[in-house]
Amino acid sequence: MNHWIEICHLNEIPRQGARVVATTAGPVAVFRTVEDEVLAVLDRCPHKGGPLSQGIVHERRVTCPLHNWVIDLEAGAAMAPDDGCVTRFPVRVEQDLVHLQLTPV
Repeated sequence: MNHWIEICHLNEIPRQGARVVATTAGPVAVFRTVEDEVLAVLDRCPHKGGPLSQGIVHERRVTCPLHNWVIDLEAGAAMAPDDGCVTRFPVRVEQDLVHLQLTPV
């Protein structure tokens, strides 16, 4: 089932930052870019499980705070030379409200 849940207002996620949502799939990090794009991934780096939500957001990427792996938030893939993927989740913004779907893509 493709059920959307309302998680917050857009302005509750800092630009170039994240908000963590507790879900049955585990913690989901919802990121906001400087251009107000919103992207969501499981809050675990594929390298050693570091909290991506605490990383540095740049463009559509986040750098893991533990070992500096760079994750493309749109594709869910680690940038070369690193190799790995994170689980991505659909997210949408309607009338300044951020909605998350818990079915991974």
